[in-house]
Amino acid sequence: MKNVFKNVDWKKVGTFAGGFVFGTAGVKVLASDDAKKVYTQCTAAVLRAKECVMKTVNLVQENCEDILEGAKDINEERAQKAEAQAFEDEDFREVEEAAEETAEETAEETAE
Repeated sequence: MKNVFKNVDWKKVGTFAGGFVFGTAGVKVLASDDAKKVYTQCTAAVLRAKECVMKTVNLVQENCEDILEGAKDINEERAQKAEAQAFEDEDFREVEEAAEETAEETAEETAE
């Protein structure tokens, strides 16, 4: 019978037994009322942090929406100015062409 215990690695058996004891004690500690109070306090702190983060996220989203609207307004104004400038350029060309035609007609009449 002594030969059976001779081949046993007592270090592994001791580690297993210690783990079992700590595991059993750990479960009791984790299920205790004091531990539950700690869990409750930690959960409350996480919820407060979440609320703070969500306020910040909402503020950033609102600012982004304001920035986007401002950018759209700027682009719209630039497009209107470009359109007005193109219209003025077209009118100027028409006036120039009319003036050139008049000058050519006048030159032809004086040449005759």
